Amino acid sequence: QVQLVESGGGLVQAGGSLRLSCAASGSIFSIGSMGWSRQAPGKQRELVATITAGGSTNYADSVKGRFTISRDNAKNTVYLQMNSLKPEDTAVYYCNADQVVVVATKRAYDYWGQGTQVTVSS
Repeated sequence: QVQLVESGGGLVQAGGSLRLSCAASGSIFSIGSMGWSRQAPGKQRELVATITAGGSTNYADSVKGRFTISRDNAKNTVYLQMNSLKPEDTAVYYCNADQVVVVATKRAYDYWGQGTQVTVSS
């Protein structure tokens, strides 16, 4: 059984920073891409950033230059450093891990975390 557990959300003033973490636990052989998405009230979930196992990154235009995604493959953990936060960044942030190969079956599955709330006050 694989689980993704996010942490680091909270309340911050506009212009402030937060760092989200997402740790994958379980009998993991390898992980493909990892990423962060967010969903604001009344809006669809949107992709924020992704990072491949090799470290290649991709960002939504709305966060480029402000957010940085990174990962520690040894810890099966992905991070999202969020700087210069804006009220419009307020959302529940979800991490995901794609192509997670499980030790027991050597089959690949995709997983999502439970989400962590980020609130940016003006």
